[in-house]
Formats: sequence, structure tokens, C-alpha cells
Amino acid sequence: MPTHSETKRLPYTAQQMYDLVADVAKYPQFLPWCAAARIRQTYQAGDARVMEADLVISFKVFRERFGSRVTLYPDDKKLVTEYLDGPFRYMRSDWAFADAEGGGCDVSFFVDFEFKNAVLQGIIGVVFNDAMQRIVRAFERRAAELYGRG
Repeated sequence: MPTHSETKRLPYTAQQMYDLVADVAKYPQFLPWCAAARIRQTYQAGDARVMEADLVISFKVFRERFGSRVTLYPDDKKLVTEYLDGPFRYMRSDWAFADAEGGGCDVSFFVDFEFKNAVLQGIIGVVFNDAMQRIVRAFERRAAELYGRG
């Protein structure tokens, strides 16, 4: 099961990057392979805000919808995404944002998933690292569009 983890310093505030990643409804505007996004519901759970959302992912001949629960921790500037339904056997991703000394912020990203469909899992396995790099870079480009070059 593919996993990807990276931490990178970017020239934006932790709050800016948290806000960008937390805005799931806008993912189709800039994320590769994200064809649509729909927020099912949002609610408070203690200090966290929980969002249940559907994303439609298009990749080559595959077009799949999956549901996820995104738990937003605004005070800690963290997000945890857990799989609800769709083509995965399981899926989890974590984002964390921390202001860095001297400016900018450290962005940490982790994802772990496995598709139910062995064919799709095989295709993703071949291009997984490139795909994860493209997704992370898409968030970086979006930050530059929204907040300037830093």
C-alpha cells in the first residue's frame, strides 16, 4: 500500500497554508485529477470542525467518487482526512502546518491508501510517487497564486 510523506518549508504563513488545504470545495480549480468536489456537511466536534466531502477523481479511463471525513484542527493547524466510501480499501492523509523561525512555514504531508480495484492499484503503483509530487506541487502553485511568491 502506497504511502508518501514529506515536509517542506514554504514562504507562506502556517495559517495561509492551512486555509488553502482546508478549502476542499476549491480543489477542482487546481488539483490534478480532481474533477469535482461537494461538501456533504460540516459540524463541530469539540475543538475540531468536521467536514464530510465527496471528491471525483479522474485518471486515464477511471472516474471515481469517494467520500471522506476531513477533521480540521484550526488551533493546531492540522487536518486529518479519513476514508468514508468509494474505490479505496482504506485511505488516510494528514497535513500539519507550523510557522518557521525567520519566516515561512513547515508543511508536513502524509498519505496512505489502497484501492479495492487491483487494476487501478497497479496503475497507481507505477506512477504513485510522480502523482504525489504533482499534487503537492499543485498546492504550492495555488499558494503562489493566492498569496504571491512569498
